[in-house]
Amino acid sequence: MKKYSKTVCILLSICLLMCGCGKTVKINETSIQENEKIQIGMSFDSFVIERWQRDRDVFVSMAKELGAEVNVQNANGDVDEQIRQIEYFIKKKMDAIVIISIDSNALKDTVKKAKDAGIIVVSYDRLIENADTDMYISFENEKVGSMMAQTLVDAGLSGGKVVMLGGSTSDSNVAVVEDAFQRVCEENQIQIVDSYHADGWLAELAGEYVRQHMDIISQADAIMCGNDDLASQVVPVLAENRLAGKIYVTGQDADLQACQRIVEGTQLMTVYKPVERLAQKAAECTVALVKGEELPVSQVEWMNDGTYDIKYVGLEPFCVTQDSIDTIIIESGFHLKEDVYLNAPSKMPK
Repeated sequence: MKKYSKTVCILLSICLLMCGCGKTVKINETSIQENEKIQIGMSFDSFVIERWQRDRDVFVSMAKELGAEVNVQNANGDVDEQIRQIEYFIKKKMDAIVIISIDSNALKDTVKKAKDAGIIVVSYDRLIENADTDMYISFENEKVGSMMAQTLVDAGLSGGKVVMLGGSTSDSNVAVVEDAFQRVCEENQIQIVDSYHADGWLAELAGEYVRQHMDIISQADAIMCGNDDLASQVVPVLAENRLAGKIYVTGQDADLQACQRIVEGTQLMTVYKPVERLAQKAAECTVALVKGEELPVSQVEWMNDGTYDIKYVGLEPFCVTQDSIDTIIIESGFHLKEDVYLNAPSKMPK
């Protein structure tokens, strides 16, 4: 009986161990399935510009729907920090890295490390030059610049004078936008009397330029601001000098405050770039590249990044003025009507 009891105990122990092993296998299987999710690293320049928070939220949400996980990092405008973040993503063996670059010329060596490690690299909104990224997705930036200038022409500024206040010259989009803007100005005899670039897209620098150069500003008919954030500091300085609404101001990104200034009459126009669509398409394309599938867009072009020909997806921007703000901004749901007309309720359409 003792031998029998001992045998039964051994058999029971073996059964328990087998059950335990079964649970371990199940846990491991779950772990493997989770690890098979596509891992995407996303490095932002910063969140100083209002729109980047929208880009982040929509990209992460869309990627999640597609079964991918996104690790978002914020470099706070520090290119060395952005390089460290990309190297961290490489070390973590991400499947893809999406980069909103701080300096379009400073990342090519780090991008090469990622590509050598078999990681997909996507230039988001801003081109990373000479880096052979797997894709560049943005808006058609030439159109952004030409829209700014053409709106000034349509407002009767042919033969007038403009001051250009651009963003960081390390942002590859800045030169593209400004070249297109200048081309339309030249065609319409609009003179660019001065230009200035705000390092790091710091809006305070643009406001300070206007404050210190009122002799030039007071002679100008318009100020081309590289984005709405710069305009947010420029317009108050114009108001201090009783020039708000008298000197045309342009911008881009369709920030809420810019839309409010447009209905108030202190900003002539902005360029609406549907960032939700950009972020969604970027997430879809990134996942497709990781899977080796065809890009889910109607048209893929090729462009030269300075050294290599790379895939390019360009989305259409839209010009927003007092005449089009209800249709483009409010009806699309980008901003609410009551928010846009908050400071000018008498101008709100019924």
